[in-house]
Amino acid sequence: MPSRSVTGRRVPAAPLQGDQVVVRAATVEDAEMLVRWHLDPDVMRFWDGRTFTDDEMAARLTRPHVDAYIVEADGETVGYLQAWFGDTVDVAGLDMFLIPMARGRSLGPDAARTLARYLITHAGRKRITVDPYLWNERAVRGWLKAGFRPVEEREPDHEHRDRWLLMEFDVAEAAP
Repeated sequence: MPSRSVTGRRVPAAPLQGDQVVVRAATVEDAEMLVRWHLDPDVMRFWDGRTFTDDEMAARLTRPHVDAYIVEADGETVGYLQAWFGDTVDVAGLDMFLIPMARGRSLGPDAARTLARYLITHAGRKRITVDPYLWNERAVRGWLKAGFRPVEEREPDHEHRDRWLLMEFDVAEAAP
């Protein structure tokens, strides 16, 4: 699938189809919904208590080093997924949450695997990482199910309030 550049970012030319989900590029029209989602205490606690205004969220959706996506299942929006890019051209990282009613159905692992495969097979990335908190056992299990493997436990730093786990996507999982 060819890619196109949107505000200097590489994103799929069309939504990505997983086994159960569709992963599509987020737009500023999604900002209000994402603000509401971040106000949910069951979402907020996994994102360090961060909340946003509509304008802040719209700005977040156009950051040059982050590609924002919406996860859909059965025609409903059920989550947020982002790929972030640092200084290393061949590395990307993922962050994600599902709204509470969508959890426990393997939608998150499907979405993460779908985007990771795309980033490796079509966007030239060689390494995809995630960084869940160690206390977030549900997220760790989800990332494992998606094809990520533990690399090492790490101490809190400027981006993490608590101990966290560096995980890396198993490139063998990129094969369809």
